[in-house]
Amino acid sequence: MSNDSTSRIVAELRGWIDSAAPGARLPSSRSLRDVYRASPVTVQKALHTLAAQGLVESRPGVGTFVRAARTAHTVDFGWQTATLGASGYRDARPPMSLRSAAHSMIAMHSGYPDRELLPERLVRAAFGRAMRAETLMGRPPTGGSPDLQSWFAAELASVTPAGVAPVTPNDVVVIPGSQGGLVTAFRALVGAGRPLVVESPTYWGALLAAALVGVEVVPIPSGPAGPDPVDLAAALARTGARACYVQPTFASPTGALWSRERGDAVLDVVRAHGAFLIEDDWAHDFGIDADSQPLAARDDAGHVVYLRSLTKSVAPAVRVAGLVARGPALGRILADTEAESMYVSGILQAVALDVVTAPAWQTHLRRVRAELRERRDLLLTNLREHAPAVQIEAVPRGGLNLWARLPDTVVLGDVVSRCLGAGLVVGDGDEWFPAEPTGRFLRLNYAGPNPAAFGEGARILARAIG
Repeated sequence: MSNDSTSRIVAELRGWIDSAAPGARLPSSRSLRDVYRASPVTVQKALHTLAAQGLVESRPGVGTFVRAARTAHTVDFGWQTATLGASGYRDARPPMSLRSAAHSMIAMHSGYPDRELLPERLVRAAFGRAMRAETLMGRPPTGGSPDLQSWFAAELASVTPAGVAPVTPNDVVVIPGSQGGLVTAFRALVGAGRPLVVESPTYWGALLAAALVGVEVVPIPSGPAGPDPVDLAAALARTGARACYVQPTFASPTGALWSRERGDAVLDVVRAHGAFLIEDDWAHDFGIDADSQPLAARDDAGHVVYLRSLTKSVAPAVRVAGLVARGPALGRILADTEAESMYVSGILQAVALDVVTAPAWQTHLRRVRAELRERRDLLLTNLREHAPAVQIEAVPRGGLNLWARLPDTVVLGDVVSRCLGAGLVVGDGDEWFPAEPTGRFLRLNYAGPNPAAFGEGARILARAIG
């Protein structure tokens, strides 16, 4: 039977339901098949449609009945205002990078890579194997699967210089994605009401995690080369902060890549102040013209707490990351993890490990690097040709996006709105600043879907700027 037949059954039954009493039983499926000369599948589709519309309810083994009408009434939640108190969240809207966009839109706002840049074949095969393994029914250790802990430790140890003690598997805690890792690190190492130094601009998710934990954010300026160690030292001395959050490799949103000299200078400042450096290496697998060289590999005194996520490079559904720490800090992080999530799904850990240890994983990463280079350069070319008013202060050597500066004369919100109205979704740069923005910025993702639309996107942006 066709969809037209299903629609006809739904329409006629709706007429019957309108005149039936609440709780009245519909004719049996067999009777409906005979009346409408329809297949069982067509009848079931019609009944499911009516149920989805809230008109009927099915009682297994009994039948299908007209749903009793429920009278809507206004509920007063005012009592919660006094109970909850003031909120630290000034804007309940999700950040632009998390908002969905229709397929017809040109999407340059997301913080995730396009599906074409993900190892889908490896992920599907890994899920199939994991579903047949013991991990399906077992509970993994709180710290994580020993094999996955070993993989995270070995990856970091492979770039550890001679003379620096490498991390061990016991220094790794497997966590459910980097966002949860930020909450854990800020709560375990900083604590509510205490200061945390951050780069400005910085990852909006870190600002959200800081707000959730209740830490006091202390911003210091940061550019394409990272923050000035002098500024960091002054902030630590002035506020008494004992932790800072940084992204030395392909920072979001700026794409900044620290030099080895800048990283060593920052490490010297952190050591001198007895502070922690929380290093977010979210873009480890997205190098284009450079590779990630984690600061954690050059520190064996426990100053660097290292966060390494697999979510964006493996699949959004595989929310797995490693949090590396040493000394008493590790104990506090593990205790927080136990209280927050107890453990990460053994299935997800098994899938992540299966993918990153597959022989085809390195081949996939080389393909992704080439694809990202092509997309980055294509977007740059189109911006230069069609939107010359947009300034790219530094071409990123990795990561997923460009950090674009607009003329100071424009109103950023108006530009974003005009782009949206014309079919282009862009990232509002104001969301990345912990304090007042220092200019009008957009974050433009070149790793998103449909790079063939970059030219049209650049033209829309130019018209929106005016």
